[in-house]
Amino acid sequence: MARPLFRSRLRAFQAMLGDAPDPAFIATLEFLENRDLDLSIRIGGMLAFNALMTTIGTHPISASPGAPLSVDAASQPVLTILSLIGLAPLVVSSILCLRALLLGEEFDTDGFEDSLRPGAEAESPEKLQRRLFATFIHSIDAQAHLLRQSVRATFVGGAMTLAVWAAILWDKMG
Repeated sequence: MARPLFRSRLRAFQAMLGDAPDPAFIATLEFLENRDLDLSIRIGGMLAFNALMTTIGTHPISASPGAPLSVDAASQPVLTILSLIGLAPLVVSSILCLRALLLGEEFDTDGFEDSLRPGAEAESPEKLQRRLFATFIHSIDAQAHLLRQSVRATFVGGAMTLAVWAAILWDKMG
């Protein structure tokens, strides 16, 4: 299935507006755009936090030998592997954030181009508005769901990282 061109979505949006946009339509659209922007900022923040957590999580492996949290792969293979496993949820969380950021509000304009042909029945602005709102709402719900999953994965990764750090310190102090 070919992805529709943005031009057809723009024409459909312009057809929704007609001569004078309905203030209720504009208010609803602004509300949805603000919610979408809020989620995008949260997802971006979560992605940046995951980058920081991943950097922190790699510390035991990349630390100078003798540092309090350093591990030696040859003599401490279990702690090294556990340290790497603790990074997996952070990577999963980052993937979820990226998937959420890639979601767009590409509403279905099937049949709209055909309705522009002479003699064809025109698509009603109300129907196009419902399609646009439905797509926006679906996108917001999907982004929020992915963000919730991302936060959970980050908590798991953070907890695993802290547990491995405690095990490293316990091993070094024992």
